[in-house]
Amino acid sequence: MADNEQKAMQLMAEAEKKLNSSKSFLGSLFGGSSKVEEAVDCYLRAANLFKMSKKWPQAGQAFCSAAQLHLKAGVRHDAATNFVDASNCYKKCDPNEAVSCLLKAIEIYTDMGRFTVAAKQHQSACQLFLQNGAVRDGVRGPGPRDAALRAGGGLLPRRGVHLLGKQVHAQAGAVRRPIAKSSLDNSLLKYSAKEYMFRAALCHLCVDLLNAQHALEKYSALYPAFADTRECKLVKELIEHLEDQNVEAFTEAVKTFDSISRLDQWFTTMLVRVKKQINDNPDLR
Repeated sequence: MADNEQKAMQLMAEAEKKLNSSKSFLGSLFGGSSKVEEAVDCYLRAANLFKMSKKWPQAGQAFCSAAQLHLKAGVRHDAATNFVDASNCYKKCDPNEAVSCLLKAIEIYTDMGRFTVAAKQHQSACQLFLQNGAVRDGVRGPGPRDAALRAGGGLLPRRGVHLLGKQVHAQAGAVRRPIAKSSLDNSLLKYSAKEYMFRAALCHLCVDLLNAQHALEKYSALYPAFADTRECKLVKELIEHLEDQNVEAFTEAVKTFDSISRLDQWFTTMLVRVKKQINDNPDLR
């Protein structure tokens, strides 16, 4: 293990050296781009060696360094892959950084038009946030419940987790919108568009009520039939109950919808999250 870590540190230093040489005047004339490619290779080799040594923060940073170089070189797919690899490392030590890396990957995939992949990564980001946000409340001393949040020497701040969640859910809505729009171009996919819009609306609902209302207006304009769906009507009803802070009516509306159209785990997790915000943090709506 120690040998791998030492080799990884040497590779990191070697990568920095190659980058510095590529920035010089002579380096830019003679093989500057090849030096960058060699630096990327060093970072990736170092990242894998750090993983073998279970040095997760160092592995995540090495993957991020490779991602940044790929991004500057215009190799976006490899950059996104590296950010996902970095997130997988940070999941074991730093949830905040793990989500941050996934958001960078999502942005790249979205710009590339790879909406399905972007949506998949956004779901991972939401799941990671919800898992860590769900156990933050009521934790004061060390124990098994706070183990996942004790990265970097302390618990994630309550307000910080909420703001992080806003960032994730806002990104989620941005990813799902183009997926829904592309589905409308194919009559066979219009049913899928309804589901994408429903999911996106719930993501916006996790940000704030006004955000969700504006989202529904945009979706209804894009796909008029959506306004008459049970999904759209449910979101509108939930917004009304949230405005009134009527938790019982909120719960009853969800139960009624679920009795006809069974909600899967993703939907129930998001709805529980919204309801919990009203119970615990009415000022965050």
